[in-house]
Amino acid sequence: MKITDLRELLKNKQVIEEINKHLWIESQKAGYSIGIERATDEWIRMYASGWMKYNMPEKYEDVMKKKDKSPSKVAAAKPATKKEGTKTVKKVAKKVINKKAK
Repeated sequence: MKITDLRELLKNKQVIEEINKHLWIESQKAGYSIGIERATDEWIRMYASGWMKYNMPEKYEDVMKKKDKSPSKVAAAKPATKKEGTKTVKKVAKKVINKKAK
């Protein structure tokens, strides 16, 4: 999820309640307060997408569609490499053919 989606999610009162529950449970396990920052980071990392999928299915679908549409850097780099590789092979083949012809 993008930061704008997370900011919007954190404005939801139900999400704040869930984070506070996570804070309380994890603090009880640890024996000390883990802090709201850590609780928020953990909850977002571990539970945000599942919570959003269950409680906000339309918003979840929109976020996933945006994620699928954004091109990855690796996918964008592969076609350029293949074209360059093909050009290089063609150049080498031409040089070899020209040397044999001479």
